[in-house]
Amino acid sequence: MSGGAERKAYQGRAITVTFEAGRCRHAAECVNGLPEVFDTSRRPWIQPDGAAADRLAEVVRRCPSGALRYQLADGGAEAPDRPARSAEAPPGG
Repeated sequence: MSGGAERKAYQGRAITVTFEAGRCRHAAECVNGLPEVFDTSRRPWIQPDGAAADRLAEVVRRCPSGALRYQLADGGAEAPDRPARSAEAPPGG
């Protein structure tokens, strides 16, 4: 089954980042957020050990297309994009 939806993995010590080129919209959240990890002028262009895993995960979660994802080495799964917030009722009158 082919069609360009291949996801490539870039493994670091504490985190593995995956990238699916066919989904990328080139919003540059990654390269602007962590240029020490995401650099399109070098190969491999993603170097997960270039930053702390928690910081890298934060930047990956900003990817608007979902082309970037991550898996923590300790088995922790990718966190949701945004934490759930409880809605408070407006003061009534």
